[in-house]
Amino acid sequence: MAAASPEPEDARLTALRARGLTKVYRNDTVEVHALRGVDLDLYRSELVVLLGPSGSGKSTLLNILGGLDRATAGTVHFGDLNLAACDEATLTRFRRDHVGFVFQFYNLIPSLTAEENVALVTEIAPDPMSPADALELVGLAERRRHFPAQLSGGEQQRVAIARAIAKRPGLLLCDEPTGALDSHTGVYVLEAIERVNKELGATTALITHNAGIADIADRVMSFMDGRIAKVVENSQKRKASEITW
Repeated sequence: MAAASPEPEDARLTALRARGLTKVYRNDTVEVHALRGVDLDLYRSELVVLLGPSGSGKSTLLNILGGLDRATAGTVHFGDLNLAACDEATLTRFRRDHVGFVFQFYNLIPSLTAEENVALVTEIAPDPMSPADALELVGLAERRRHFPAQLSGGEQQRVAIARAIAKRPGLLLCDEPTGALDSHTGVYVLEAIERVNKELGATTALITHNAGIADIADRVMSFMDGRIAKVVENSQKRKASEITW
């Protein structure tokens, strides 16, 4: 009897690989299991949406993948770097050199212009783009000298995206980037993320509880109770401009 042919390897290049991720928060005698043995691969240049209700483990996972938090058990590899084995100084370099973060709240410094807010990152990154180029990439070249108070919520979020991508990160991690915005404004923010993913090739993971946003992704990972319940590949992605919620 002939031996079975080996399964073909996925032709996509893996940017980040996590295996057996568990996160347990302990408070006196109470244990909260935020992650329960999560396995996932993020491929280079893809856009993944992490979908699920509040408390399902999405943000905990993103914080561990980005080196902001440590798992209780399991491993995360970014290339040859095992984040679980890194000391704090190495994790800091990983975040500084390779990861861009975008959160629900913009965290801009009010006394600095949009350009100056982005420059805070470019001054410490090893191979940054110029703040002006980063702002142009998110459609804010004409607003670069405005202060946050002079910008709309969507514009402030796009400044935050420009700040995240100005370091040319390999990973762009977005935690509810449209959560504080109406749908019309949120589409502009998603278009900026879409453009960054396409033009810079940053592997992008975007957290949302909004199922309507999932159509822009290459893959959708649905979370429930600290686990990935389902992974779906979008055979036909939609542009951000085509979705509503």
